[in-house]
Amino acid sequence: MLTRFVSGMVVVLAFTISGVFWFVFLSQRPPLTIDPAILAGDGSVVNYCELPVLDGSGKNAADIPKGNTPGCSYSHFPLPILGACTEPLPEGADDIRGLWIGVTGNVGHVERVEQCGDRIVVTSSGIIHDSGPNSTAGFNTDDTEGSVLFTVGNTEYCPRTSAGMFWNDDVLDFRIFGWGPVVVRRYMEGDQLVWEYVDGSVTHMDRLCQLPEEHKVPKPRGRRYAF
Repeated sequence: MLTRFVSGMVVVLAFTISGVFWFVFLSQRPPLTIDPAILAGDGSVVNYCELPVLDGSGKNAADIPKGNTPGCSYSHFPLPILGACTEPLPEGADDIRGLWIGVTGNVGHVERVEQCGDRIVVTSSGIIHDSGPNSTAGFNTDDTEGSVLFTVGNTEYCPRTSAGMFWNDDVLDFRIFGWGPVVVRRYMEGDQLVWEYVDGSVTHMDRLCQLPEEHKVPKPRGRRYAF
């Protein structure tokens, strides 16, 4: 009896692991609904110290298509997703918009944070994570992580991800699937943006006006086992 039970548990575990692996790496990639002009444009020419005025005179967050990562990475730093959005921030949301570079912790890390209404978009290292109301998809990010685990021929395979971004007393929490544990926290500390990651790392970031040349094209990430 015990042997049969153990064998059954092994089979169930094997199927579970296989199913999770299939979903994360082999299932159909999230639909790319981002405006093609955003991806084709050059985000390195933007002055990120001149932020849009959120006075309600333009589009709302829900009027703009959802942004997400094309494949496993964008080929060059794209234009802002929310550049035409002027919806005011909701009560309880801090203004962390801008282009930031890590000066402690993950030194040299560069990310762009956009906000409009209850929507937040983080663009960095080849990936675009977009959470909030939009015109083409759900509230949570439905995206790829950007780190390629393996390649088959010329095809790259990176994990799917899903998270929701929520404000909690001026702290932006990233929750897995929108309801799971908090894996990332972002908040202002003086003039710096602080990024706390689930691995315990803490990165303090200073504001940039222009994207550094070396960040125009993202560096390949991941182990990239070839088959």
